[in-house]
Amino acid sequence: MTETLQCLTRALEEKNSSIRKLLRYLLGARTETAKNVLDRDSRQQEQEKKPRPKGHGRNGAKSYTGAGRVIVEHPDLKPGDLCPECEKGKVYELAMPAVIVNIHGTAPLDATVHERQRLRCNLCGMIFTAPAPEGVSHDKYDDSATVMIAILKYGCGMPFYRLAKLQENVGMPVPASTQWDLLNASAKTVSPVFGELVWQAAQGEVIHNDDTTMKILAELQNQDPESTRKGIFTSGVVSIHDGHKIALFMTGHSHAGENLEKVLEERRHGLPPPLQMCDGAKLNIPKNLESILCNCLSHGRRQFVDVVGAFPEECRTVIELIGKVYHHDDLAREEGLGPAERLLLHQERSAPVMEELETWCRRQLDDKLVEPNSGLGKAINYMLNRWVELTRFLHIPGAPLDNNLCERALKMAVLHRKNSYFYKTLHGAYVGDVFMSLIHTCQLEGVNPLDYLTALVKNASPVAKNPDRWLPWNYASNTSH
Repeated sequence: MTETLQCLTRALEEKNSSIRKLLRYLLGARTETAKNVLDRDSRQQEQEKKPRPKGHGRNGAKSYTGAGRVIVEHPDLKPGDLCPECEKGKVYELAMPAVIVNIHGTAPLDATVHERQRLRCNLCGMIFTAPAPEGVSHDKYDDSATVMIAILKYGCGMPFYRLAKLQENVGMPVPASTQWDLLNASAKTVSPVFGELVWQAAQGEVIHNDDTTMKILAELQNQDPESTRKGIFTSGVVSIHDGHKIALFMTGHSHAGENLEKVLEERRHGLPPPLQMCDGAKLNIPKNLESILCNCLSHGRRQFVDVVGAFPEECRTVIELIGKVYHHDDLAREEGLGPAERLLLHQERSAPVMEELETWCRRQLDDKLVEPNSGLGKAINYMLNRWVELTRFLHIPGAPLDNNLCERALKMAVLHRKNSYFYKTLHGAYVGDVFMSLIHTCQLEGVNPLDYLTALVKNASPVAKNPDRWLPWNYASNTSH
């Protein structure tokens, strides 16, 4: 009877935890901050008392970096003129002008129809057509239109048919099939840069990786019943090399570890093994290439977040201790500490915290304060079984705390899956991977993806010859000539 009661209690805990996970997947997860997880009542009271910050939701004129600029001079005065008010001093120009921001509603893809006048001789029948205005191309679709479609599709998750419907509604139709034809052709132009990004990522000092499920319609329809590999995934790899962050997406039957292995095959001989950050899944680890494995502390924390309802006080202890470590990492970032200085700060302040956490976890199991197969017991075992990998940041300069960088990158693939549901073919998935990689690398580097991809498409020949000179952080030197 005692064993039965324990089994029922454990099943109830796991059921409640699973229901909470399901609700997060279906309704959207709230943030997992300590206040949200532990102090719901105090959080609600604090939100009610907290005043709304000034300027919340508003963007100043400096935020509109892509907007056109019109200089409006004073109609009656210029710098150096006599002041019309006091008639003694002279006026001078202020560094900060008065600004007016006007935002106009337009279609994502705008169009202009040039109606060229045609004249015909009534005697010989010769037709004379007005020449096209200077700078107007005879190509129907401008390079920037193709790039905008790529950003909307693979950067914002807008399906082809949804964009086609929007364009039709505003009187500027762009069929879904045409959108695909444009992207398919442009992918060939920008693919050399994608290959260069793969090579650059292989040389990285720190490499994050993970994957998420994906669907490729042709692969699902033509699947071999006897095949042992049925799953389809999009792997995300974010590599940090020479201070640059490089994002790669790879979709197919391979897992994250296998795709990372393909990337690391291009790593230069003689380089030390990179730091690899991922969660605790074995499928994220390359089998035949060496890396220094780091595990995600955020994933370890999430094990306790999932069971906080059944073990509130125990989970509070763990979450608050891990919160101190993140606070120390925030301090290092705010102070601009380098890898070596950051390591010293963590060794001085975070090492005692992690030691306290490890001692607490082992005491729960050794003193039989928790059932090992309960939700809390499994969370503790998850941490202890990966303790060395979870604490790399205490021993190796530059080792990250978590895999959040890659988790955020994979949101682009998840957004595409949510809106478009699937890729049609493996080739279509490759086109998506190419554009998604370039767009997210631009976002990580603070580069305008519209300007960057347009420059690549317009300079197809130089890009093909020297793709290493057309990366997001150095392409501007080529376009300024």
